[in-house]
Amino acid sequence: MTKDAPTPKRKDAQKANKVNSITSAASKDGRKRDREAMKAARLSSRAAFMRGEESALPLRDRGPVKRFVRNYIDSRRSIGEYFLPFVAGVLFLSVIHNKVITGIAFILMYGAMLYTVISGFFMTRQIRKAVAERFPGESTKGVGMYGWLRSTQMRKMRAPAPQVQIGDDI
Repeated sequence: MTKDAPTPKRKDAQKANKVNSITSAASKDGRKRDREAMKAARLSSRAAFMRGEESALPLRDRGPVKRFVRNYIDSRRSIGEYFLPFVAGVLFLSVIHNKVITGIAFILMYGAMLYTVISGFFMTRQIRKAVAERFPGESTKGVGMYGWLRSTQMRKMRAPAPQVQIGDDI
């Protein structure tokens, strides 16, 4: 074994071995096209996710049972979806330097939190019962918590976006 050339410097060897698997090693224009194509793909994937297309949903949101739970929650109003704005108002009240107002604010906040948790408990029972009736033989594991967590999000911030209107029959 003979050595024809000196050992290359580390930075030269790394530069020669560098391969970018995401984009092509093309010109600046090629990289720009790749970046724009990736951006378009991300936007279309996000739009499909927000529309509720099964292929674009993560595993935790897929299937007819989860779709039913989403529609079940989205067809009703719950105290949970108003909890965050309510707590923001209570936080504003707690800043006021009056012990009576601050005390009332904290009582309201903990009362709303307790009511949200209790209503969530009963909601999970209703959801599991409805799923067991609608989808006999399907597991109800996790669907109650899935529905309760969705119900605590403000309606406009839910992902995927609601597919039914409030008051629709499911």
